[in-house]
Amino acid sequence: MKHLIDRMLDEYDSGRIRRRDLVAGLAALAGAAPATAASTFRGVEINHIALRVTDVVRSRDFYQKHLGMPVVSESANNCFLGLGKNFLALFKGDRAGMDHYCIAIDGYKVEQVTEELKRQGLNPRRTADRVYFPDPDGLTVQLSAAGHQP
Repeated sequence: MKHLIDRMLDEYDSGRIRRRDLVAGLAALAGAAPATAASTFRGVEINHIALRVTDVVRSRDFYQKHLGMPVVSESANNCFLGLGKNFLALFKGDRAGMDHYCIAIDGYKVEQVTEELKRQGLNPRRTADRVYFPDPDGLTVQLSAAGHQP
């Protein structure tokens, strides 16, 4: 595992991959690795990635045309595209960029997760059955149960 992380960091430092690719690669490795005794939670999969897009229909059509992703649900301001057992969320925004990514964890219970994140000093934001918090660079992380769907 250390070898893979070192290689990803070398590629990032040399400019061969973007920061976004580095984060995605590290998240994928984290999902594949067994939890350590010091882990707050155990991530089991990347549940979804949510993007802000300037034109939901144009982005939906792009992902359908080039990646064959079916529409799970949509409205005027968002679209959820199937990606195996996971999904890609598109939200209308003034500027394109990543809105958040969601990691599924073992034993997800929103109240307990929220309290543990507070205890860890991570300043979570909760909406109904969802909880979000910032990573060290300010990217928004959402936690969910495995199999969470829009």
